[in-house]
Amino acid sequence: MLPLTDATPTTAERIRSACARAAGGLVAVEREDAVATPVHHLLDDGSFAIALEAPRGGGRPLGGSQALLELTDHAPLPLREPVRSLVWVRGRLAEVAPEAVTPLLDRIASDCPNPALLQVETPRSVCRDDEPRYTLLRIEVASVVVTDATGAEAVDVAELLAARPDPFCEIESTLLWHLDTVHHDVVARLVSRLPAPMRRGQVRPLGIDRYGIRFRVERADGDHDVRLPFHRPVSDMAGLSQAMRVLIGCPFTNGLRARRSSRQQGMP
Repeated sequence: MLPLTDATPTTAERIRSACARAAGGLVAVEREDAVATPVHHLLDDGSFAIALEAPRGGGRPLGGSQALLELTDHAPLPLREPVRSLVWVRGRLAEVAPEAVTPLLDRIASDCPNPALLQVETPRSVCRDDEPRYTLLRIEVASVVVTDATGAEAVDVAELLAARPDPFCEIESTLLWHLDTVHHDVVARLVSRLPAPMRRGQVRPLGIDRYGIRFRVERADGDHDVRLPFHRPVSDMAGLSQAMRVLIGCPFTNGLRARRSSRQQGMP
């Protein structure tokens, strides 16, 4: 068995992955109730672009207001506590100049083709009365904090810009559903690698990233998360498949390959 790595995602990587997975967020603006935003995108200057529903008949300018963006990272599988982490982005709202809205939307769409971008008002946009209209704004970031079962931790905006989302974050839900519903034997063998106290209770896959796979252990005394690391970080599906096979004690693409090779070489 190959030795395991103790590497884990950095705080900045965890935040970037959570941002990539979150379909939407909540924005609380001073003196206003929190509202949903279908768009949240980290820009190259370190600010977050968001879209807020435009009030009918206009409303008070929001530029200069303090705002808090909350993003929720939900577990892909049904769990007793479905929230894996929360990301809070605090800062001051800034208006986007009308002539800058369309170029900014194009930049966002090139990274994240969100259908809601088509409903953001531009100088030339025409929206139907029966569909929501959004105003594009920026949050000039003062702080970014992530909180999960291990506690809360802040990250510098420069670190956030330098980090990248995990290569599997956008397909993580599909990977875990497939593992949990189709490969019960694989899950059982992975769970057998966990420390003995962590094998008691309801154990379900919680997350997967380039450094390993996490499990949630639900017991009467509470929930406990545990990581089973890979022998080295991986970056693509071939590497992920190999890392999983190593963890369950079968590093070959096909479990019979080793025996076939041995027979071909005249070995018993």
